[in-house]
Amino acid sequence: MTIGFGVIGAGMIGTEHARRVNNVLTGGEVVAVNDVNAEGAKRLADSLGGNVKVFDSGHDLINADNVDAVMVTSWGPTHEEFVLSAIKAGKYVFCEKPLATTAAGCQRIVDAEVAAGKRLVMVGFMRRFDSGYRLLKQAIQDGEVGEPLMLHCAHRNPEVGETYVTPMAIQDTLVHELDVLRWLLDDDYKTVQVVFPRTTRHSHSKLRDPQVVLMETVKGIRIDVEIFVNCKYGYDIQCSVVGEDGIANLPEPQSLLVRKDAKLYTTVLTDWKKRFVDSYDVELQDFIDGIGSGDLPGPTAWDGFCAAVASDACVKAQETGNIEPVTMPARPAFYD
Repeated sequence: MTIGFGVIGAGMIGTEHARRVNNVLTGGEVVAVNDVNAEGAKRLADSLGGNVKVFDSGHDLINADNVDAVMVTSWGPTHEEFVLSAIKAGKYVFCEKPLATTAAGCQRIVDAEVAAGKRLVMVGFMRRFDSGYRLLKQAIQDGEVGEPLMLHCAHRNPEVGETYVTPMAIQDTLVHELDVLRWLLDDDYKTVQVVFPRTTRHSHSKLRDPQVVLMETVKGIRIDVEIFVNCKYGYDIQCSVVGEDGIANLPEPQSLLVRKDAKLYTTVLTDWKKRFVDSYDVELQDFIDGIGSGDLPGPTAWDGFCAAVASDACVKAQETGNIEPVTMPARPAFYD
C-alpha cells in the first residue's frame, strides 16, 4: 500500500520533505499540496510531477479521500489548527516543530488524540533519528559511562537575521535540545535558569547572544546548554555526557581530514540541513512504516507538549533571571 500524503506548507522544509517522500523514501507519495501562497503551492505540485492536486484550504486537503496522512510544515501558529483537524478526520499527521506555539495548544492536541484512542501524531524532532544521538543514547542505556551526572551541550549557528530576537533562542533553537535531552536521559526537567554572558558584537539590539541555559532534571542531572547563534565559524552541535565511570561525546559529522599549507584541518558545516539530512530521511521513513504497521514511532504529541512546557519556563527565566520551576503534569497512560 502506498500512503497518500497531503502537504500543508510549501516553503523550504515542506518542499524538501515532499521531494524526500517522492524521490528518496519508499511507501509514500505526495498527492495534495496547500499553502497560503497559491503560487508556491502550484510550483511545488508541478515540481513533483504526476497528479498532485493543489487545495485552496488546508482543511479540504485533510478531508480529501486520497489523503491518508498529513504533513504540517506551515507557519508555526497554524500547526495546532491543522493537527486538530487531522485528528478529527482520523488521519495520521506529521507535524514539524512546534506542535503548537503554546503549551496550552499542545495540551489540546494531546487531549484530542487521547480522546481519539489512537496514536495519530508524530512531531518532527529529527535529532532522535540522528545516528550520533542514537549512539549516545545506546551508550547511556548500556551503562557504558555509568549513571549520567552532567551534560555539557552547545547549539551554535553562524549567524541569524534581524528578525531573530532573544526568546527565539529558546523557542526556535533550544527546543531541539529540550526534546532530545529528555529522550537521551529518559528524564524530565525540574528547574531552569538562563544566564547571559557578554553579548557578541555580531548580534543586534533585540538579541542577547550568547545565552547559557542551566537545567536540573527530576533525577538530579545537571545540564548546561550554550546557545550562540552568531558564532560565525559554522553550524556546530555538541553534547557531552559525563557519567560516573566515563564521558561519552556526540560524534562529529563525517568530514575529510586535510593536510595542506602546513596545516591539519577539517571543515565545519554551516548549513543545519546538511548536518541532519540523514536524520530527516530516517524520521520520515519511520513515520511511513509506522502508518503501515499501525504503530507510530516517537516523538509523540506528549513529547511536543513537554518541550513546550520547558520552553515556556526557559523564556520566563530569560525575563526574570531566576531559577524557574518546570511544572509538568503526570503523563497520560495513553503514552506509556
